[in-house]
Amino acid sequence: MSRVGKRPIPIPKDVKVSISVGAVDVQGPKGRLKQYVPPGIGFELADSVLKARIVGEQSNLGKFHGLARTLVANAVKGVVEGFSRELDIVGIGYRGDVKGKQVIFMLGYSHPVVFDIPKTIEIKIDKQTHIVVTGVDRQLVGQVAADIRGLRKPDPYKQKGIRYTGEVLKKKVGKTGA
Repeated sequence: MSRVGKRPIPIPKDVKVSISVGAVDVQGPKGRLKQYVPPGIGFELADSVLKARIVGEQSNLGKFHGLARTLVANAVKGVVEGFSRELDIVGIGYRGDVKGKQVIFMLGYSHPVVFDIPKTIEIKIDKQTHIVVTGVDRQLVGQVAADIRGLRKPDPYKQKGIRYTGEVLKKKVGKTGA
């Protein structure tokens, strides 16, 4: 039995939760998310506390118990607080600019790189080099940040590219003459 799956999820007052077979719909001040859960896992709402439980007698459902609870807990946190990832653009002439629902990057290529912003994601760029990706869906925020980073991965030797804020680039260890 999963220890993570046993932990209850507290539901704030301004959040509405509706449970259906195979999904939990969460609506809050920042938005609405529908989180699908693996088959064999159910949820109960009692006294503004949501609990995950295993439905059925199959022995291999324990591995999905904690996963389903964590996904729903992330959905609840997302509609209340939201999630964000921060990236930095490092390099001479490297910059970004938001225009409508697109981000235009100048990353040292011969052409500008255009990145389309998904519907539920907000991107802000400060000083043309600091990117903040925010949204209610944790998975989508992380994926968009990874896609932006992939446009120009950081080079550990020249220290140029797009990197997460606070990311430390390690150089490979050189050969020894022993």
